[in-house]
Amino acid sequence: MKALRTHAVGGPETLVLDDMPEPAPAKGQVRVSVRACSINFPDTLMIRDLYQFKPERPYAPGSELAGVIDAVGDGVTGWSVGDRVIAMVGNGGLAEKVVVPVGRLFALPEGVDFATGASLLMTYGTTIHGLKDRGHIKAGDVVLVLGAAGGVGLSAIELAKAYGARVIAGVSSEEKAQVARDAGADDVVVYGRAPFDKAQSKDLAEKFKAACGPTGANIVYDIVGGDYSEPALRAIAWEGRFLVVGFPAGIARLPLNLTLLKSCDVCGVFWGAFTAREPERFKAQVAGLFDLLKAGKINPRVSARFSLDEGSQAIAMLENRQAMGKVVVEMIG
Repeated sequence: MKALRTHAVGGPETLVLDDMPEPAPAKGQVRVSVRACSINFPDTLMIRDLYQFKPERPYAPGSELAGVIDAVGDGVTGWSVGDRVIAMVGNGGLAEKVVVPVGRLFALPEGVDFATGASLLMTYGTTIHGLKDRGHIKAGDVVLVLGAAGGVGLSAIELAKAYGARVIAGVSSEEKAQVARDAGADDVVVYGRAPFDKAQSKDLAEKFKAACGPTGANIVYDIVGGDYSEPALRAIAWEGRFLVVGFPAGIARLPLNLTLLKSCDVCGVFWGAFTAREPERFKAQVAGLFDLLKAGKINPRVSARFSLDEGSQAIAMLENRQAMGKVVVEMIG
């Protein structure tokens, strides 16, 4: 089989398409013939050794996949060869076959294609955890989403609307603004490319405040970080919740006097740790996610598709902030 692997620290251009023996499932595992693997921002960090977890090399990036079970290990019940599944793995998804512990498997809902299935759990799962567990979202809230045209950002628009909120989307271009509107955003703020000087930061804060309205944003969903965070924090409501989700623009330096003046909370959203620490709550949220999908309230937007030998291009697209929606690598066969 083939796998796109990292052998040394570096960018997407350093990945190598290797020929490997097929892995055999151990006790409590199944082997999945991968049909689609989505690319997520941690994939861009892990290959550069910039993520919290640093797997031993060589390994294949890719943590979210969909495919078909083609072998079952000892002691496995409830799963059979031929079952269509979604799987969450720490890494290894950019390969034709992957072994997965049964605790990280979910049945792919009927009628859902593999690319969509591979685009569900990490983005929408992160956002459900963020908005509900950390943001305590309720109907009528105003939610400001930064980086709103990416996979996680679009999930935040759709889910916040499903929960009855008013959504303000922050994006970096008019093209992305239309994508956010199509996903249901009530208003859009188009911002420039950082770094910002003091005047530019103040101007962006005023734009966020105008869009959010006189009471401000009850929830700021910050997927971007860097110089974008402080202007968003200045637009937060009294006792609002500022959710730290990611920082492709760099780790923000927030003036903590603002948190005092607004009596607001700054909350981290570490979905991966949540799924490991509270697996039953995670499974319940996935069940709710599937219900929303069936009801048509969410619909992952797969904006770019690559073959396995083009996988480095898929990671580069996400790293360069060119993606609008999900980027998926599809296997042939």
